[in-house]
Amino acid sequence: MKEFKVFVKDKPGELARVTEALAEHAVNIRAIASEGGHENSFLRIVTSDVATTEKAFKLAGIKSQASDLLSAELIDRPGELAKIARRLARAGVNVESIYILGSKNGKTEVGMVVSDMDKAKAAIR
Repeated sequence: MKEFKVFVKDKPGELARVTEALAEHAVNIRAIASEGGHENSFLRIVTSDVATTEKAFKLAGIKSQASDLLSAELIDRPGELAKIARRLARAGVNVESIYILGSKNGKTEVGMVVSDMDKAKAAIR
């Protein structure tokens, strides 16, 4: 799974342009966040299909940068994310971005872009 950091202008229509490019290629968005209001605005998008997302952005002329996403399934109760965050901190791993990817049957799936994937995987085992 990957996170796409999509570079956009801070103006009306940019969200529509990016999401329409994905919709035209039947790509489902699992998570989305934005960082706007300044010169270097961007969207962070996690999709269901990495290869098709890359193709859709390329064909639409949309500039993006992909990063690997670490997925963790947590028990859906207070403090579970705090435990994972503390383990990552102790391992010296920085969490660069984080998403809730969904909840089902008492579990919550979280996706994170981290500074060191190997250390992060070892820390959350």
